[in-house]
Amino acid sequence: MSVADMIDAELDDLHADQTSPGMAAVARDLARSIDDTDVPTAKAAVADKLRSIMSDLRRLAPVGEKGDAVDDIAEQRAKRRAAAREQAAGG
Repeated sequence: MSVADMIDAELDDLHADQTSPGMAAVARDLARSIDDTDVPTAKAAVADKLRSIMSDLRRLAPVGEKGDAVDDIAEQRAKRRAAAREQAAGG
């Protein structure tokens, strides 16, 4: 998988085209330029700029619908409590 493909997938996950379409376009261009060159110093320079833009896009991304670790723990706790109540009720 190319750098451009991976960046494109991450931009989709971040909904970057809705929050920052210009930065998303620049990120895609930079990723393609990494794929298109074999010059290590050029790749390094572009990768540094791409890393910076992706960092900004991650901060600007809307909060996802997927839960984080705290949500997972709360869900597990709720399941355990429901099971304990059911068992206490004689079920």
